[in-house]
Amino acid sequence: MPRVVVGLSGGVDSSVAALLLKQQGYEVVGLFMKNWEDDDTEEFCPSRQDLIDAAAVADRIGIEIEAVNFSKEYKERVFANFLAEYSAGRTPNPDILCNSEIKFRAFLDHAMQLGADLIATGHYARVREVDGLFQLLKAEDGSKDQSYFLYRLNQSQLAKTLFPLGDLYKRDVREIARQAGLPTSEKKDSTGICFIGERPFREFLNRYLPKQPGEMRTAEGKVVGRHEGLMYYTLGQRQGLNIGGSKDGSGEPWFVAAKDMVNNVLTVVQGHEHPLLLKQRLVAQDLHWIAGHQPREHWVYAAKTRYRQADAPCEIDSLIASSCEICFAGKQWAITPGQSVVVYESQVCLGGGIIV
Repeated sequence: MPRVVVGLSGGVDSSVAALLLKQQGYEVVGLFMKNWEDDDTEEFCPSRQDLIDAAAVADRIGIEIEAVNFSKEYKERVFANFLAEYSAGRTPNPDILCNSEIKFRAFLDHAMQLGADLIATGHYARVREVDGLFQLLKAEDGSKDQSYFLYRLNQSQLAKTLFPLGDLYKRDVREIARQAGLPTSEKKDSTGICFIGERPFREFLNRYLPKQPGEMRTAEGKVVGRHEGLMYYTLGQRQGLNIGGSKDGSGEPWFVAAKDMVNNVLTVVQGHEHPLLLKQRLVAQDLHWIAGHQPREHWVYAAKTRYRQADAPCEIDSLIASSCEICFAGKQWAITPGQSVVVYESQVCLGGGIIV
């Protein structure tokens, strides 16, 4: 049977992925990736405990495990981009870059050196081959589908990848882990990116990007507060504005609506449905199409501009190699530069780009 190297993170999903492959007869090897070293404390980024858990799972399943340190690659390929994007006032999604550059590039390369035929992860997504092309599909469990984070994978990466959880629901994954007595069966899912973990985000970013205070103004230009630095805020943000109460007696909450990088002004508006928060069109650059060819212009697709969002009908136009415009059937809330727009045709993830 083929030799599969599984990315074991110390969580329940990758644990069950490894177990299922072992049960299917593959020769399975576990690989634990350490991607962050700076301030790797037990409190915020417990990679030491994750390694212990991954090793316990490997022992329970009866497979070998190796630990590999990709923190240098992570810093160069993911974190440097993360800081550059925040400095420019955009809100990047480092998990997407981590997948394309670390989990499916550095990890894939390392696995091949270990004699692997294939790699596998605990992502909720599916791959199928149609007429010699590999398609990335949504997971069966729509509430856990992670194809959004995988849209930058290419044909050679998909050809070597297995997603054993693609047809399963999360509740079933937990149950499989319990039945097998895996030590991670009740472990809480990790949230966010490891180098931030559960720590206060602004406090973390402040270590790398110093504060640049400025005015907080309404759309009409009225000063209502001070911000600590535009890079600490994202469009649609409601928490942490510290404006205090309503300025017009409406009682509506405040939201970030725009950033003026030239004048260092943060525009805030009241009300979730304020017109400045709703847009029907966007421009995307740095496009990546999984099949290697562009989708059709003026064809109805579906797209999402953030992970936790329902697919919205759209058309693509002004499509060239490096950029396109996407027009939605209805207005979308808080479309955010730096985030990714990901395009689907039914269950198939076609690819996408970075919102500018």
